[in-house]
Amino acid sequence: MEYSTFGRHIALDTWGVDFDLLNHAEKLKQYLVEAAEACGATVLSVQAKQFEPQGATVLVLLSESHLSIHTYPEKGFAALDCYTCGEQVDPEIAIQYLVEILKPTKIYSRKLIRGTGNIEVVEPRVNNRVLSSKKE
Repeated sequence: MEYSTFGRHIALDTWGVDFDLLNHAEKLKQYLVEAAEACGATVLSVQAKQFEPQGATVLVLLSESHLSIHTYPEKGFAALDCYTCGEQVDPEIAIQYLVEILKPTKIYSRKLIRGTGNIEVVEPRVNNRVLSSKKE
């Protein structure tokens, strides 16, 4: 069997997110696992770290690659990252799931098309909406 090296990588910065939501590693862990499952990814393991005095990092290792979040609750900021290999699992679905939970006031994002030669950088589209635009 021959495997494709094609992959999609979404990097997303969110601003204006609720402090308490960003400062709860266990809840974020639950949401990231749900997001991974929503896009059809296979979860292999999950690591979560609650920082003091605030902040969290969650990493979901996927058979298809990874999904992660790192938060700065005091600034209302979260950095999300989702990379999936192959055609079957769409990282935009996972990211959209998380955007709906986080409800940021501003979103900045890029999608990288990887594994096909030169890395192509585009703006992700979810539900026919460009994710990188500011929400007012």
